[in-house]
Amino acid sequence: MTLIPKIDNWLDLGFHSVHRNNLVYVTCWEDPRLDRIAMKLTKDDTVLVLTSGGCNALEYALDEPQHIYAVDVNPRQNALLELKIAGIRELDYSSFFQLFGEGHLANFKKVYQQQLRTHLSPFAQQYWDSHGSRFFAGKRPFFFRGTTGIFAQLINFYIDHIVQLREELNALLEAKTIEQQRQIYYDEQLKDRFWKKLIRQIMNSNLTLWMLGVPPQQRQQLESYLKNGVAEFVEERCREVFSEIPIWDNYFLRVFMECKYTPSCCPEYLKEENFHLLKAGLVECISTHTETVAQFLERNDVYISHFVLLDHMDWLSNYQYAELEREWQAIVNRSGDKSRILFRSACFKVEYLHPICVCVQGRKYNLADILEYDNDLAQQLHQKDRVHTYGSFYIADLVIA
Repeated sequence: MTLIPKIDNWLDLGFHSVHRNNLVYVTCWEDPRLDRIAMKLTKDDTVLVLTSGGCNALEYALDEPQHIYAVDVNPRQNALLELKIAGIRELDYSSFFQLFGEGHLANFKKVYQQQLRTHLSPFAQQYWDSHGSRFFAGKRPFFFRGTTGIFAQLINFYIDHIVQLREELNALLEAKTIEQQRQIYYDEQLKDRFWKKLIRQIMNSNLTLWMLGVPPQQRQQLESYLKNGVAEFVEERCREVFSEIPIWDNYFLRVFMECKYTPSCCPEYLKEENFHLLKAGLVECISTHTETVAQFLERNDVYISHFVLLDHMDWLSNYQYAELEREWQAIVNRSGDKSRILFRSACFKVEYLHPICVCVQGRKYNLADILEYDNDLAQQLHQKDRVHTYGSFYIADLVIA
């Protein structure tokens, strides 16, 4: 069974046109450092996470849970995670970092055919047969691929050729203290020099938001809190990232600005010590599944102790509310008492979950009655989020005993 959403208007049609045949995320845009603190995984735990770029599933594996189910309705996202897992199994660290840390491996075709391809599913083989050499050995590096990568390339062109701020931003990336960051940000007047009318128009464009994986419904939810559109939100978040949050280990910003990671500023799975831990066996706890969350949970009789749902419920809440209700019933069915659920939202406050009813042991409950939120921890972690693009972050335990 395939979930085929009803297309109600041209905005929805545009979003689906961008996403239907594209790899969207070449890397994850949720900070796994927060997730790992919130989850506190043990060897007995099982995790369901939306795959996205696959980075965070690999990082969770470092905490040695029993199993990680990486679920995504987009098969290209799972194909990327499969390729990363194959690379961990077969490559030495230098080649692996060139491939996924620098986004370029000159002999990719040979390495892929001889070492990686046999580890992949049929769809992943077909996808990387067609796109691998162009993505990893072409003129444009891997991190400028996918729809989010194309947006990153556009912003870097704007930095280099329109506002000409490359030197100042490079200095900012090398800052070693918050005080140095603030000095560069304010002394160089980066806010006023960067945020011209053109970039505000770009950030408020539907096409831009589609490329970033933001559907019309999520935009509407965010703008209900704003006076001047999405650009206002992004501008303020950029100020906080540049002047309030340590930048020296912010690999999200670095890969966006430099189109590559460094060995000291990269996701944990790309660090040499952790690469060897994954290679020694930790990576084997991950499996990929191309379907919706509800479909996976309904088809597989597995217990899940932790769910990492990213922000996809924003889309379901307006677009497929019946699917959101179905998903939560499936979550409850596969959970135990105190199963922990993490999710993010473009909204500053999520209210669309309150009316949802689920059945527990023959009795109906509103979600509000069986979700116990750790708001203090969520707020503490949200303030430290290195990505800083979400309106809110939630940690909730199911209380269903």
